[in-house]
Parts: sequence; structure tokens; C-alpha cells
Amino acid sequence: MFWKVLILSVVLMAVVALLMSVRILFRKNGKFPNIHIGGNKEMAKRGITCATSQDREARRSKTKTGSF
Repeated sequence: MFWKVLILSVVLMAVVALLMSVRILFRKNGKFPNIHIGGNKEMAKRGITCATSQDREARRSKTKTGSF
């Protein structure tokens, strides 16, 4: 019984993984969608950026001015 459930679970997981990657695997030059805030054009127009990117820029500007 345990092996039947294990095999069924592995097969089901494989099918789900395959279905989730159909767009990437079968499309020419298929890529994962960019869901990062920095890749969103509408948010960039509004001046909204990622908190990690803002922190990185703040650290860079502090090291350039020498007030670290």
C-alpha cells in the first residue's frame, strides 16, 4: 500500500511539474516570466522600486560620499 501511494505521488508531482512548464519547454525562446518589481514597467513609471534595490542604491551613495 505504501509503495502504491508513493509511486502515485511521484507520478502526480511529475505531471504537475510538466504542466507548469509547458510554456517554457515548448515555446521558442521560452523564458520564465519576470515577476520582480524592478521588471514591471508600470511600477517603474510610478517610481516604485524594490526595497532591496533601494537599499543597495543607498549603500552605494553612502560609500561614494564617504559618510559610512
